[in-house]
Amino acid sequence: MKKLFAALMLSVLAAGAYAQAGSLTTAEESDPKAKALLEEIRKRFLSYKSLGADFTLDITLADEPTETQKGSLAQQGKKYRVEMGSQSFISDGSTLWLIMAYNKEVQINDMPEEGEMDGAILSPDAMLNFYDKGDFVYYLTNEYKDGSRTVQQIEFKPMDRNADYSKLRMNVNKATKDVISVEAFAKDGSRYKLSIDKLSPNKAFAASHFTFDEAKYPGYYIEDLRE
Repeated sequence: MKKLFAALMLSVLAAGAYAQAGSLTTAEESDPKAKALLEEIRKRFLSYKSLGADFTLDITLADEPTETQKGSLAQQGKKYRVEMGSQSFISDGSTLWLIMAYNKEVQINDMPEEGEMDGAILSPDAMLNFYDKGDFVYYLTNEYKDGSRTVQQIEFKPMDRNADYSKLRMNVNKATKDVISVEAFAKDGSRYKLSIDKLSPNKAFAASHFTFDEAKYPGYYIEDLRE
């Protein structure tokens, strides 16, 4: 579940709401207003040549205090880099490196084909596409004031009854269409919240930022799992 939000690099009470959560049974029944908002967000993000972001991940397991992790994300085309705690993900578009500093290990994998990636949200832009695969029904549920900004909420209900989580929630700045946070509510009572602290569109990155330099990791065990 933690990988669901690594990357990143990711929404007036709705009067006359299109439908309530319990009454929606197929993805085709999703709220068209929610779909229109999601398309606005996606088009805006896809218009960026590159993207940098700082984020906070709050993990609250059942009967345990909340664990907070800070992270950063960089994306340029199909290339990306996500750093969070003692783990880093680096992709040059064809190869994926998972760096685990806590046990000095690096795993190298071929970049999964679209639709094959476990958890669906390892790449930064995947969060803006996951809803469009028919796995969720989604709807606008709420709109409220948070200081000077108006926040819109979109909730996603998984179609798979065996999913580990009961729903996802995206909070969006209504005026700017920036994603403020994404939350996942697990069926075991756990809760995960990814908050975007800073967004830097069209940020410049060196080419080396999206490649793995073995010389920087002396003493690491490197496992090449590429086929």
